[in-house]
Amino acid sequence: MKTKMKKFFTIAALISAAHFTTHAQQELMISQYMFNELVLNPAYAGSHPYWSAALLHRSQWVGFDEAPVTQTFGIDGQVTEGKQIGLGLTLSNDAHGVIKQQEIGFNGAYRLFLNRGTLSFGLRATIGLYSASVGDVIVWDEDDPVYAADIKSEMVPKFGAGLYYHTEKFYVGFSVPMVYASDKNVLMDQSLVKQYFTNHMYLNAGMVFKPSLAIAVKPSILVKYEAAAPVEVDINCNVLFFNKFWLGAGYRTGDALIAMAEWNITSQLRLGYAYDFTLSEIADYSSGSHEVMLGFDFGKDVNDIKVRSPRYF
Repeated sequence: MKTKMKKFFTIAALISAAHFTTHAQQELMISQYMFNELVLNPAYAGSHPYWSAALLHRSQWVGFDEAPVTQTFGIDGQVTEGKQIGLGLTLSNDAHGVIKQQEIGFNGAYRLFLNRGTLSFGLRATIGLYSASVGDVIVWDEDDPVYAADIKSEMVPKFGAGLYYHTEKFYVGFSVPMVYASDKNVLMDQSLVKQYFTNHMYLNAGMVFKPSLAIAVKPSILVKYEAAAPVEVDINCNVLFFNKFWLGAGYRTGDALIAMAEWNITSQLRLGYAYDFTLSEIADYSSGSHEVMLGFDFGKDVNDIKVRSPRYF
């Protein structure tokens, strides 16, 4: 068993570090995306008539050495009297294997008020610090230039964009968090690959319907596309009881079953948790993934706004 696990970890580390052979998931992986939309889409900034903040921690594939660990923080709100402009700030720390990334993103959105809903256009400018301890990887070809030296806190500017449309009980969004990245400084061998970071596209949608005064049901879907990887789809359904407790379940294709819960402690403070039960071969070595989220909504008359016009996304 130890020999098998050691072999697996070595291969995993190689895949994680090999800049020119892998197009693995480079954007953040979170299960509670439907409660944390700003991370996916800059056009979500300012979609509420109050300010909203969320802090999240994710421990993925618990039981693995050097397993992925992610922390995110996002805050956004409206900044004009006409409610047309929204701003948001995103922070993230992501570590998987020998690779570590820290990013700060500045998000801006412009909103158009249509007959039945609101359409937002969003832009994101990100500054990232990228590090790779390739010296810790066991390699077969010690003369390979990719593994010649570690990468230490190299700065990588990125730019992304998104669209977001919502009504009172429906939403749909499309985003490319990284349209362009100035990442030549993290490419060890530019003769093989011209760009390290690849474009990831997200399409997500959801709706809410109320079978009774005490219950609200929110199905949602997230489709993730990257040219060099299979399309991945998250299918979820969350149910709100008495405007207080969310319970939900989801399925991520080829990866995991997801259980979720969120408690609206007050009208402003909420606490969420998600557990991913791994369905792939990784399940032989991991007890799953855990995710905890803390959210806080604030601003003028936030309590009255939520009573008069509740929002579920």
